[in-house]
Amino acid sequence: MAGALTHLDADGAAHMVDVGDKAVTRREGVATGRIVMSAAAVAAIRAGAVKKGDVIAVARVAGIMAAKRTSDLIPLCHPLPLTKVSLDLAIEDDGVTATALAATDGKTGVEMEALTAVSVALLTVYDMAKAIDKAMRIEGIRLLEKRGGRSGDWRA
Repeated sequence: MAGALTHLDADGAAHMVDVGDKAVTRREGVATGRIVMSAAAVAAIRAGAVKKGDVIAVARVAGIMAAKRTSDLIPLCHPLPLTKVSLDLAIEDDGVTATALAATDGKTGVEMEALTAVSVALLTVYDMAKAIDKAMRIEGIRLLEKRGGRSGDWRA
């Protein structure tokens, strides 16, 4: 039934969905989000002047690592053999935007992996720049696109 919560059984108990009957197909998920910050924090990140190091490089690696650990962080997610995770971090006048793409050839989608990559990348930016701006705000984390699988393609 459309719109049903697939992770709940007939009694309302949480369970991991059985994907055994699904076909292995190419699946991709794209997610985005941003962190808004002061001009001083943006300038420090741009100049490479943050004491903890290269914010963009560390956030990119953190996001990629997090995507690979999604099933350890989100209880009912299946562990997936990711074939690709890419993470773009764009420095803007008022913050940083992160966009992640996760891909697999598997039986379930990689939307959660893309969302996890973006979330952890932005948390890493916050951690590294919080000495400059504690009022930074993470916002707009969302799925932009999913491709493949039984439910087909979707775009925001």
